[in-house]
Amino acid sequence: MIFTDAKILESIASQDIVIEPFDKACLGTNSYDVHLGKYLATYKNRVLDAKQHNTIEHFEIGPEGFVIEPGTLYLGVTEEYTETHNAVPFLEGKSSVGRLGIDIHATAGKGDVGFCNTWTLEISCVQPVKLYAGMPIGQLIYFAIEGDVINYYNKKIGAKYNQRGIRPVESMMWKNKF
Repeated sequence: MIFTDAKILESIASQDIVIEPFDKACLGTNSYDVHLGKYLATYKNRVLDAKQHNTIEHFEIGPEGFVIEPGTLYLGVTEEYTETHNAVPFLEGKSSVGRLGIDIHATAGKGDVGFCNTWTLEISCVQPVKLYAGMPIGQLIYFAIEGDVINYYNKKIGAKYNQRGIRPVESMMWKNKF
């Protein structure tokens, strides 16, 4: 079941959902709009190795915006810090963003119960497009869970993305055993 606007507000009041900063104008019928933070990053190397730590270079989007190009993966971050303690958050792109040919995630649209962080975005495009810090970029949708949670993400030993930050985080695939 997807949370309605009333259920999202109820969950914010009980602190089962935390959104900072929160703006009621960003609350939709069954979602909450999130915005692009001011930092982007790209990988330093063109060829990435899943078994190696691939480093990134961070840069700031200025007031004039930044043009992203096809063929490059950009890591972005939401302005909003979120916590979800009793639901499963999903991040989807806004239709207005999709209609510009922008994808905001390749595969990582689902968060875990207990996820407490900003969202790293995996941004790609089909043609050059200018992005701006603070623009609406996606929407969070919350799904009810059934059953008890044994392993909350924020308490999980070895959780690779369990740090609070305002900058995008690169892949930590290299920490996996394979």
